[in-house]
Amino acid sequence: MPNFTRGIHYLKKLNAANVPPDLIENGQKRVIDASLTLIRERAKLKAELLRALGGVTASASLLGVPLGHNSSFLQGPAFAPPRIREAIWCGSTNSSSEEGKELNDPRVLTDVGDVPIQELRDCGVDDDKLMNIVSESVKLVMEQDPLRPLVLGGDHSISFPVVRAVSEKLGGPVDILHLDAHPDIYDAFEGNIYSHASSFARIMEGGYARRLLQVGIRSITKEGREQGKRFGVEQYEMRTFSRDRPMLENLSLGEGVKGVYVSVDVDCLDPAFAPGVSHIEPGGLSFRDVLNILHNLRGDVVAADVVEFNPQRDTVDGMTAMVAAKLVRELAAKISK
Repeated sequence: MPNFTRGIHYLKKLNAANVPPDLIENGQKRVIDASLTLIRERAKLKAELLRALGGVTASASLLGVPLGHNSSFLQGPAFAPPRIREAIWCGSTNSSSEEGKELNDPRVLTDVGDVPIQELRDCGVDDDKLMNIVSESVKLVMEQDPLRPLVLGGDHSISFPVVRAVSEKLGGPVDILHLDAHPDIYDAFEGNIYSHASSFARIMEGGYARRLLQVGIRSITKEGREQGKRFGVEQYEMRTFSRDRPMLENLSLGEGVKGVYVSVDVDCLDPAFAPGVSHIEPGGLSFRDVLNILHNLRGDVVAADVVEFNPQRDTVDGMTAMVAAKLVRELAAKISK
């Protein structure tokens, strides 16, 4: 039986066996508490180390969210976080960002581990609770100054609870730079309000973003455009990228709000650069296009995510894992101060 259905079927069996609901709820609560405690204590430890070292006001901290069941096609992104970490530290390249920051310096990058998504689902935790747990995990990281969350997905559904947590914790909306082949703004894709194709509809209707800039779009439906207009989204499609490039490579965001959030769906890249994704969509950004946008972005990046890398489709000697790892490296450099 596939892992993504195991927890659901197990819970149904318990209900069918007339197991008292309070027993199930108490068990779930213990697992949730244990999961959050692990994130909290790891974040505390890393932040204490940074404060002891001194000289840092912001450090990127990896938080894995290995969730894949809200994907509309393939579930492989659930396996991405450990593969990205492996690629970051594999030794085939050095640990420096292009602008000279060293990832092996904890003042640039730390790691607080993963939210145990599959273990939670095995206990029958539903998506409402799961999204809350992801949000609470992000807030636990943000409570530990100077840590700032750099989240490893997972499918793109995770961006909703992460952005929600960032906005709520900071006390107001953020500006979002969203790099993607798709706008992910369906009201409820295939009836799933938490679909990876609906994450930005949840973000915008919740008021968690002032501006949402979507760059790299090349697979968009009538609903995607209508939803974009409804929420005032700035959608930059690849068919006009040559015209838009000068502006996109000189963005200034975050003034007057709580900061900038960057969400990078790996499929924003042309599949020539990143074949290991669930939704292969030709005609995308080059890797240097993405780096130019990120390097030149002016604004206080308070959090970010890298999502939709699918290791099960990364058949070219781990190339997409290395692409995801470099995205993490450059984002960490952008976040850290």
